[in-house]
Amino acid sequence: MKLAKFIKIKQEEAITVLKEESAVIFLLEDVLKCDATTLFNKLNEEISDEDINKFNSLFDLYLNHNKPIQYLVGYTTFYGYDFIVNEDVLIPRFETEELVENILYRYDTFFKGQDLDVVDIGTGSGAIAISLAKEESHLHVTATDISSKALAIAKENANKLGVDITFLEGDMLEPLTKKYDILVSNPPYIPEDENVDSLVKDNEPNIALFGGSDGLKFYRIILENAKNYLKDRAMICFEHGYDKKKEIEDLAKINFPTAKVETIKDLEGKDRMTFIYIGGGFDE
Repeated sequence: MKLAKFIKIKQEEAITVLKEESAVIFLLEDVLKCDATTLFNKLNEEISDEDINKFNSLFDLYLNHNKPIQYLVGYTTFYGYDFIVNEDVLIPRFETEELVENILYRYDTFFKGQDLDVVDIGTGSGAIAISLAKEESHLHVTATDISSKALAIAKENANKLGVDITFLEGDMLEPLTKKYDILVSNPPYIPEDENVDSLVKDNEPNIALFGGSDGLKFYRIILENAKNYLKDRAMICFEHGYDKKKEIEDLAKINFPTAKVETIKDLEGKDRMTFIYIGGGFDE
């Protein structure tokens, strides 16, 4: 069977059961060990029975057993880098790439190329911490997580991508022993009673998803304790639920009354990020 025909059949199967047709391409790239461009150039070639069987085995788990495609292939792409992922870590989302981009932009604007100490709270797979270290050599990055299994994956990703990150195991800020210029976190922020897609809830670590009754539990913990771990002039960078802008701003003002607070919209126009600038000099 020609590869083009095979793709069409499988994408139709995916659509029939309301699954993403893009998963077919992602799985085929893994099975055929090629990138999207190479796959496109193979469309008129025959796909072997061996590769069909490999694909169908994985596709069945995705289609009929509700398994995330990223866990099936063992990696996902984030900020242009391939990260190992499994059931011990949350799958990094596209929206979080925007958080990394905004941190890097504001680093250039407000810190102007200085060597800085950065800490990522609740690092998971290490996607944020590692991407920041890869993109900016002046950022010296520490990352924390309460899960030893998640840290093992993060360390593996750091080694694979060739960056030097200090990893600390512990709950939120507890393992920190020094002060930082930038604190970044994308903590669990789904309210406990919110209805969550079964593909996410049944597969990804719930400890990395749910943030208390209102989704703000971990923002409170971070903001109430951050002053002990920040330098006099510092920046806090959060990703959060799109409907939590006011609550995050209020928490920021309670704990840092003289700070400048900026809410940043994502590409869909949703209030997805809040940056808190401490110590002045951020209107330059």
